[in-house]
Amino acid sequence: MTSKERPSSVRNRPGRPYPLGAIWDGSGVNFALFSENATGVELCLFDDNGQETRVPIVENSDHVWHIYLPDARPGTRYGYRVHGPWEPANGHRFNPAKLLLDPYARAIDGTITWGDSLFAYEVGGGEDADLKIDGHDSAEHMPKAIVVDTAFTWGGDRPLRTPWNETVIYEAHVKGFTQRHPEVSEELRGTYAGLIAPAALEHLKALGVTAVELMPVHQFVSDRYLKEKGLSNYWGYNSIGFFAPDFRYASANGQGGQVNEFKTMVKTLHENGIEVILDVVYNHTAEGNQLGPTFCFRGIDNAAYYRLSPESRRHYMDFTGCGNTLNMTNPRTLQLIMDSLRYWIQEMHVDGFRFDLASALARELNDVDRLGSFFDIIHQDPVISQAKLIAEPWDLGEGGYQVGNFPNQWAEWNGMYRDAVRAYWKGDESQAGAMGHRLTGSSDLYGRGGRRPYASINFVIAHDGFTLNDLVSYNEKHNEANGEDNHDGSDHNISWNHGVEGPTHDVKITALRERQKRNFLATLVLSQGVPMICSGDEIGRTQKGNNNAYCQDLGGEGPHVVPVRRQGDDAGRLDQSDHALLWPASGR
Repeated sequence: MTSKERPSSVRNRPGRPYPLGAIWDGSGVNFALFSENATGVELCLFDDNGQETRVPIVENSDHVWHIYLPDARPGTRYGYRVHGPWEPANGHRFNPAKLLLDPYARAIDGTITWGDSLFAYEVGGGEDADLKIDGHDSAEHMPKAIVVDTAFTWGGDRPLRTPWNETVIYEAHVKGFTQRHPEVSEELRGTYAGLIAPAALEHLKALGVTAVELMPVHQFVSDRYLKEKGLSNYWGYNSIGFFAPDFRYASANGQGGQVNEFKTMVKTLHENGIEVILDVVYNHTAEGNQLGPTFCFRGIDNAAYYRLSPESRRHYMDFTGCGNTLNMTNPRTLQLIMDSLRYWIQEMHVDGFRFDLASALARELNDVDRLGSFFDIIHQDPVISQAKLIAEPWDLGEGGYQVGNFPNQWAEWNGMYRDAVRAYWKGDESQAGAMGHRLTGSSDLYGRGGRRPYASINFVIAHDGFTLNDLVSYNEKHNEANGEDNHDGSDHNISWNHGVEGPTHDVKITALRERQKRNFLATLVLSQGVPMICSGDEIGRTQKGNNNAYCQDLGGEGPHVVPVRRQGDDAGRLDQSDHALLWPASGR
């Protein structure tokens, strides 16, 4: 027993196995946690001083461990310790020294602070280090889950259900959209509340967009190797809490205040005729491969939650490039994803989802199966099937590029549209045929099976790759600031610098670049299909040639979308001198 741990004298009752998570019913809190292979579970309660009280959970119904605490209230901070075999060769990595987040946590009160104790094995033990269990307690480095009161005054708010053929999507980052906006109050910049500040709403409405597609807002982890290089995971494609809006994007985050702030954002956007689509990352988690940390799923039931290699269950199948892939063949893992989607629709009122690396979710065995359980369940679900569903139709596994092959009811990011439009305006030869298909709704991809042109999400620019300004300003990527010797990011950009690499004061080149940007945007909005604009492209945002800016938070001053207003004859024009205002130098 540690100095901060005390034996339990907490009143409790058996509770119920459903619903999973920590549910406040107005009188107390029911806690329910799935683990098929655990031999014991402790609920860990933390007071304001960090003192831990462990409460053994003895009730187990159909692999769900459950307990009811009549004295628990919203704001209660908690985690779990899960007992079971330490047998990496058989896929089991239980270690009760590691405090674990609830996979169903509705709010998380902070972020990971890195330390070796976050690893269930002894760090530094060589190639086979993950085979030897580590006994150091990880609680001091772990954020805690928070019990929340879900009550909220929604009024008459409901999903907008804007028809696909009237939809215009604006892909944005919650923090980057307002972090440096001078017309948003400083305490709200970079937050859910900042996104609905009057100046931000005015900008969205002036653009005429009907939906904002928010880059990941699920609680995520900034990788240790990035922290050690002075960088951070800015984009957030490293989820650890599929029900929890990220703590860092809230202006008021005490005792789960981020939940109500997120709801207020959604309600206000709806009042202004704008849908909310979430970019969700259900294909992998922040725990990485066998040498990764233990935050949640690995310690709760590694063999149930992750796809393990049939040759060696010590290792993970990785279709994502992130070290692991969630095990969609396990009914409880599938339930986790479906429960999360329903929660964001029913409790948080979001209108749709863009699924990162969606092909990974469809892998029943190794091949992508368009009739896999994931799609079957979504299509028959009366709640999820009515939301906007957008696939990023590829992953990193064999046969993972599936543009045009997703089922009816799904729209897809059309990477072929992006490439064809870029090549055409770059002046590459023999592009007329491809452009004909892309301008008219990509019937070669979506005409089969009765899919309509709006199955194609048309884009020239997305968060991943060059910005629109950089597409016409650089022939090569310039990712040196990422610390990987410019080896990261794609080399296939189909870009053209128009004669000078990067910024220039040449008036003719600047004018040509500006015309090309207008050509791209005009093509996008006039094509059949659903146009998606990347935040900041409308005003010439630059990343200085970085086409993989996932780790560039730049000390808290990320990209933003403040229009630069000029006077006189230059009113409304942007040139290279303005771009430094939109993405300051990193100083690294």
